[in-house]
Amino acid sequence: MDERLKIPYPVIVEGKYDKLRLESVMEGQILTTDGFGLFNKKEKTMLFRALAKSTPVIVLTDSDGAGKLIRSHISGMIPKERLIHLYTPRIEGKEKRKEAPSAEGTLGVEGMERELLRKLLLPYANTEAVERRMEENPLSKTDFFVDGLTGGENSREKRNALAKKLGLPPDMTPNALLAALRLLCSYEAYCKLVGRE
Repeated sequence: MDERLKIPYPVIVEGKYDKLRLESVMEGQILTTDGFGLFNKKEKTMLFRALAKSTPVIVLTDSDGAGKLIRSHISGMIPKERLIHLYTPRIEGKEKRKEAPSAEGTLGVEGMERELLRKLLLPYANTEAVERRMEENPLSKTDFFVDGLTGGENSREKRNALAKKLGLPPDMTPNALLAALRLLCSYEAYCKLVGRE
């Protein structure tokens, strides 16, 4: 198997099994809608909108009715010029972990062949862009620890306060917040936000 593609844009998929499948072919930020959970989770909407302000976002939902509905919902919350739509072909079958096929009898993202997913993502793989972004913003978990955003008594409250300043949802995991910050602001801007000169 070829090495994983480096995708500089966040990729939105429906669920955790889709995310696991994508992680086998790409490196980068993969976000889930938690299926229809997206419809009643303001935090997800806030996160997707905040990310779309600074970077294009790739949407890769299943090709069934539910996937189309979720894609349509995302399209209504993010400006169309910030969205990259990728589509999986309609292939009949069922995922290995499921006892029965989906209502429409087609495979979702988690059931797609790795090579097919790789071909879908390949035009957006940009090693240079990823490496440049990493050089421009070397923000890491070490910074979070130094600034009391992890490992401290009030770390969660500090993370929530920082998230609020950037229009991000509260109670993001440290990893999710770190990934969002690296896209949304420079290292210098982060330092100012946390009061470090």
